[in-house]
Amino acid sequence: MLGNVPTGPLLQSAGERPVSIAHKDSSPGRIIIILIIIKSKSFTIMAQAKIQAKMNDATYSKFSRTLSMADRSGQLLESLDQLEMRVEALRETASAMEVEREFILEMIQSLQNGQELRNISAGEREELTLTANRLMGRTLCVEISIGTIRNSLQEEALHKATSVIDEIVKKLLDDMDGGRQQLLAVHAACVTEAPPVPIDQKFQAIVIGCALEDQKKIKRRLETLLRNVDNAKKNIKIMDHQKLEDPKTNGCQ
Repeated sequence: MLGNVPTGPLLQSAGERPVSIAHKDSSPGRIIIILIIIKSKSFTIMAQAKIQAKMNDATYSKFSRTLSMADRSGQLLESLDQLEMRVEALRETASAMEVEREFILEMIQSLQNGQELRNISAGEREELTLTANRLMGRTLCVEISIGTIRNSLQEEALHKATSVIDEIVKKLLDDMDGGRQQLLAVHAACVTEAPPVPIDQKFQAIVIGCALEDQKKIKRRLETLLRNVDNAKKNIKIMDHQKLEDPKTNGCQ
């Protein structure tokens, strides 16, 4: 039923080993068993080859994912670096706007309190005063807030520095010259170049303990106060000079 079965070496299929069948024992049953064993070994070898191929593919795939993750990490890091530059630029722009706001308010106040406004007619003075008040209100509506990250020590240092300046401002109302000298001393503590006035060493130690952004704001506030004091003194001198020159005031007719 099986037909003539070759008794010599069997042909080798993929992964099979040639098997020689002896002429003396070539019964069909034995031949079938031998063929089954050969086929089983062939399947085993092929399965192992496939498993090894998959393992190689998995190793290559894992290596590729690692490279891809590294690339993505690099791209994310580059994006964060660009965002950090934009954040710093945003903060610098906001800080510049804050300075501009303070400067505009200072200019409006200078016009409101300046002698030039007193040298015009009442009708013009009223109109200009209304315009100045309107501009002041619109400027005050512009709110710019730049938060500063501080630790507990920096918070305490800022509180101390603010308290010192507030006390000097109160003194200005009673003693402008003495308050101005104190302003110059604390301002000298905030500049890097050698100032022409004595430095308030205690205030300097306080300012050094503040955050860098707070140090800039403290210096800017002191400079604004000094300008306002100087402008106020000029206005007082002008008004006093005009009073001395007014014949009616001196009792002359």
